[in-house]
Amino acid sequence: MRIINPDMPEPYKYESDYRNIPREYLNPRIPEGRKMVKWQAFKTMPEQYERLEQYIQDQNKIDKPILSDDQLSELNDTLVFKMFHDPVITVSYYEDGYIKNIEGYIHKVDNYERLLYLYEETILRKVNLKDIVEIK
Repeated sequence: MRIINPDMPEPYKYESDYRNIPREYLNPRIPEGRKMVKWQAFKTMPEQYERLEQYIQDQNKIDKPILSDDQLSELNDTLVFKMFHDPVITVSYYEDGYIKNIEGYIHKVDNYERLLYLYEETILRKVNLKDIVEIK
């Protein structure tokens, strides 16, 4: 084998990749270069990065589930039972392409506004009844 680095210890004499050699054996006077300056030209359009990030997030979105009449009736029965017997509830609901979960205490159900009011710790949350997918 050909010796590439004659001044280095034995295991590094034949190493051609400087990244595999510890820093203490490298020449400290080598200039560092421009570092990240050479990549700044690619960051001239921040809208491009925002749009790419939005495309990545949109790939995970789902369509709103369509519930049958039987499923809606079961959700209604479960909600009525929870209101009078066990106010602790876990609700899965659809929002902006995602199924989200919330756990809390039932405050009230507003049939006129079609909203379910829940206390999640100390915060009063509103969930639209038509967006509810599951109640536990």
